Amino acid sequence: MSHKIGVIGNGNSVLIYKMLGFDVFFTENDQEASAKIDELAENEYGVIYVTERVAENISETIQKYDDKMLPAIILIPDQTGSRGIGKRRVQENVKKAVGQDIL
Repeated sequence: MSHKIGVIGNGNSVLIYKMLGFDVFFTENDQEASAKIDELAENEYGVIYVTERVAENISETIQKYDDKMLPAIILIPDQTGSRGIGKRRVQENVKKAVGQDIL
């Protein structure tokens, strides 16, 4: 079974991902972003990229999927640059997996 890839964020930040063949979803507010993540998770999306700016306001929704195999929710910078949230999540996950911070 193949899974789809989705990208959630504001238009200027995520439109470029459409050229890569990803499904792109623009969000205007936190509730819309949370609902879209839940919808994509139920509809065979294996990877959901979310801009850091959107993710910082919907951390509860994202944490709901942290312990699940699918979908993998990956935080990406938006057009204003990285906020460091995605990097911290990767470091935390590596630390959990390996037992120490090797990054």
